[in-house]
Amino acid sequence: MSAVSLRKILNKKELPSLLHNLVNQLNIAIDVELVDGTKLISIGEQTAKNRFPIEVSGEIIGWVVGEEQATLLATLLSFLAKQEAEKKVLAKELLERYQEIDLFEDISTQLTTSLDTRQIAQLVLQELRQLIESSAGMILLLSPDATAFEIIAEFGVFFDHSQPEPGKGIIGNIVESNRAELVNDVQADPRLEGQKNVSALICVPLRAKERVLGAIAIGTPKPDSYKAEHLKLVSIFASQSAIAIDKAVLYEQSTQAAVQAKAQTQKLQQALHELQLAQTQLIQSEKMSSLGQLIAGVAHEINNPVNFICGNLKYVAEYSQDLLHLLENYQKFLPVAPPELESELDNIDLEFIMQDLPKLLDSMKLGTSRIVEIVQSLKNFSRHDEAEMKAVNIHDGIDGTLMILHHRLKAAIRRPKIEIVKDYAKVPLIECYPGQLNQVFMNILANAIDALEEGMSNEEISPPTAQITIRTEVLDNQWVVIRIADNGPGMKEEVIRRIYDPFFTTKDVGKGTGLGMAISYQIVVDKHRGMLKCRSQPGEGTEFWIQIPVNCAVVDAAVEENCTSALPTPTTESSHTPDTDGFIPSTTPMLKPTDLLIRHTQLIQRLSQHNPNVEGASPDQIYQMFQRHPISLRLYATLLSWFCCSNPTQIRH
Repeated sequence: MSAVSLRKILNKKELPSLLHNLVNQLNIAIDVELVDGTKLISIGEQTAKNRFPIEVSGEIIGWVVGEEQATLLATLLSFLAKQEAEKKVLAKELLERYQEIDLFEDISTQLTTSLDTRQIAQLVLQELRQLIESSAGMILLLSPDATAFEIIAEFGVFFDHSQPEPGKGIIGNIVESNRAELVNDVQADPRLEGQKNVSALICVPLRAKERVLGAIAIGTPKPDSYKAEHLKLVSIFASQSAIAIDKAVLYEQSTQAAVQAKAQTQKLQQALHELQLAQTQLIQSEKMSSLGQLIAGVAHEINNPVNFICGNLKYVAEYSQDLLHLLENYQKFLPVAPPELESELDNIDLEFIMQDLPKLLDSMKLGTSRIVEIVQSLKNFSRHDEAEMKAVNIHDGIDGTLMILHHRLKAAIRRPKIEIVKDYAKVPLIECYPGQLNQVFMNILANAIDALEEGMSNEEISPPTAQITIRTEVLDNQWVVIRIADNGPGMKEEVIRRIYDPFFTTKDVGKGTGLGMAISYQIVVDKHRGMLKCRSQPGEGTEFWIQIPVNCAVVDAAVEENCTSALPTPTTESSHTPDTDGFIPSTTPMLKPTDLLIRHTQLIQRLSQHNPNVEGASPDQIYQMFQRHPISLRLYATLLSWFCCSNPTQIRH
């Protein structure tokens, strides 16, 4: 049956009248018939029997019967029929194109909603299965090195026991050639390898940006089942699938890269943290080594002459008592002295000497005892020869530290005495590093004295009330708590959160390095498995909570057992949330490169307060300024070493 109907052509509005006019002008009679002889039009009285065909693409769709001039009408009707056929073909193509575009848009919309390669592939196969008859289908993804396929979605059974390989078999060769193919007789194809469950298949490579990602294939056990339009449809699916899969693969790669970058960042942060700890420990070791050697040496040198004096004071007292007793006996037997001796006795005031000499010897004895206590405190504080843990009385360390700081606690010209209030509980001996704990007490007590002096100079504290309170207590028979509180000006919360950062200080240039509390954190938390907390409010003073285990070995064993059983994720920061008593736990000091730059800027700004011309000074002039502040010079050199050295170490001057 022809795709063009002659009856419909003749039913067009103006065509019958046009045919009548032509027939009248030619002065002939015609009949227009269908192929089966059915008359559609008859004009005039027919006398001739000539039949002229009406053809479309070689197919006769009707006849024009009449004289020789009727051939013109047959040609005209053939031309009109050809136009009608072309219109139908064009309309069909437009419809197919519209359907393709609609399908294209529908697939694109569905695929862009997902960034998972397997989900995309499964969605494509579901759509294909509904549009094209097929018993099996699959989408293959080519490995990065193009040596293997990965099936990311499939339905039915394409292969019995094996899967395709790049460059092998029909699918492998199609992917390698990067050209879509339709194979309607799989068994006769020379590229066939192994047993297949399909007789006809369509395979289209997945291409994205001139790169082959894999392939999409469908098959059926019926031979000669697929046509060109099926291949075209699969190609549409393949183009959209390739774009979506490429996007999903890029997303997965970017996600994986982000995870790796995050892991690398964490490693770098951990490395920076370890470098910070190493740097601080180097400074601490050098500082404590020098301080310990100095104190131990001074204590040793003072100890020898003091022992000599103390040892001989006893005999001096006995000798003086004997001499005074002998002088009293002389006075009994010789009540009247010769004139020369009487004059000498008046000059030296013998009675005053006899009364004051015992008092003088008692004062010397008291002074030497005080020196002995100071020497012992210096020895206890330095602990230079004690590198291992030792059971000590924590109160001795606190008292020794207070003895060393005694000169700062006494009244001065511009401030009264700072009162020390002790509230010691009965505590057991503690297994600890006594020298390092003494350093913690020294740092916190020295900071408390600095705060009180600052508060009194700014008239924030009335002179008679400046005091430091030290309390000790035992918790659960496993911990000893030392609380050191002052009634100074206090600190803001944002300052409390930064006091453990290396190089952070609120003191003026030359008065502090900002390492004291960072070192104290390491000693209490890292070395002793303890806890360091602080609470403070502006105008309400500051209190530090130092919690030390009675036996560090027991705590270490408990931590190790907990880590083995629970396997917790290690963290580098503690919570900033205050506890029920208002104490803010200490946090692991962590400086980023930007923080180092900030410290660098702050240090220069602090230096410029004492030297306004620092911005325009030459390097030599800046160095000379630092020479007048050696602590700042050491700090500045340390900061520079963190920027310039791959393995920063302490820079010596």
